[in-house]
Amino acid sequence: MTNATSLPIEPLEKPFDVTIADLPGSKSLTNRALLLAALAQGRSHLTHVLQSDDSERMLDGLTRLGFEVTFSSQGPDRLEVEVQGNAGRIPVSSAELSLGNAGTAVRFLTAACTLGPGPYRVDGTPRMRERPIGPLVELLERASADIRFLGQPGCPPLEVRGDEPGNATPPSGLSFHVTPTLSSQFISALLLIAPALPGGIEIKFDGAVLSLPYVQMTARLMERFGAEVEAEADWSGIRVGGSGYKAIDYAVEPDASNASYFLAAAAVTPSARCRIEGLGDSSLQGDVRFAEHLAAMGCRVRTGSDFVEVIGPAKLRGIDVNLNATPDLAQTLSVVALFAEGPTVIRDVGNLRVKETDRMAALEAELQKLGARVEVHGDDLTIEARQPGTLLPAEIETYDDHRMAMAFAVAGLRAPGVTILDPGCVAKTFPSYWKFLDRLRS
Repeated sequence: MTNATSLPIEPLEKPFDVTIADLPGSKSLTNRALLLAALAQGRSHLTHVLQSDDSERMLDGLTRLGFEVTFSSQGPDRLEVEVQGNAGRIPVSSAELSLGNAGTAVRFLTAACTLGPGPYRVDGTPRMRERPIGPLVELLERASADIRFLGQPGCPPLEVRGDEPGNATPPSGLSFHVTPTLSSQFISALLLIAPALPGGIEIKFDGAVLSLPYVQMTARLMERFGAEVEAEADWSGIRVGGSGYKAIDYAVEPDASNASYFLAAAAVTPSARCRIEGLGDSSLQGDVRFAEHLAAMGCRVRTGSDFVEVIGPAKLRGIDVNLNATPDLAQTLSVVALFAEGPTVIRDVGNLRVKETDRMAALEAELQKLGARVEVHGDDLTIEARQPGTLLPAEIETYDDHRMAMAFAVAGLRAPGVTILDPGCVAKTFPSYWKFLDRLRS
């Protein structure tokens, strides 16, 4: 990680040919696996766990809740972690959790706190205090939790009280009819605690599930920890039994969202090749589909069960794509669009407005700095380069958003004059990003 206030990105001198076999683990899988291990019966051994600000917030939160957690370094941004589970109960009766801007940690641990008596206080950064959590609180209150907003209604900080006398969950289980909300993390949070509830839960969705791949990821990982999960073929409903979790040994797969930056770098560099190992057709992460979008733009793409490879074409073409299911790819694809002929339309990504920053507004501002034509129509974003690959020099504001920094650095690999402000913000999910990016120069 760099402590500099700005980082000029030097363009590549030639196409690269790189295989990355040690990409740090998925943030999404890491924070899910850490909580599942804590809720399991027995001791879990987790490897390739992501070491970043988000995952450290989760580790700290679990420790403050009384779970026995030990870890050691396993390489750049990777940890080996042992977690002694407590069979679906919170070991301590009260705690204060300061979780920064880690959305998964805030949402998942808020749900987990309902499994103990409380009070538990859950808080974060000023930006986290603006991010919605009300829909999750409504679901948890229907499961007999007692939750109070301590500041702005619908947002952290929160005080959570769970299974006090008289608040026991009905042994027959709970049934929910859920209208899709701004964040799939609300659904994942409820699912993650379901096996610890007597009788489990059943969820029926009144409409399409937002960011469905993340809900599917949650369900599949729960199954690996021994949970009983049944989903309708169209994912219009999910049933989870109340039989608890079992401790396992689990290796976290590489982060598909973070892999997208290196695949994008190959895409915008004619004849460059990037291969990511440990990530492929068998991945639990929906963001692995980024390679499919690059193929539609003209890249040569090869995938297997445990690898994905992209080779950059002589010319890229714009595409029209719906990223509602995988919104974390929007920033990366927007930067690739700067090098494509014709417009790229990214549809149905309104939830970008409630991420680490308002990513819709941030993308519009920073893409325009580089000379692109940008239009926002409702939840759709259209990007077109005035002359593909010919960008204006610009200092890119990152808004304390790791994905803004990582995505826009790709533009600087091909066009001179791109400087990333606050490059250290990548520590949220990928502290060694700049060192990994330098591998493309070797």
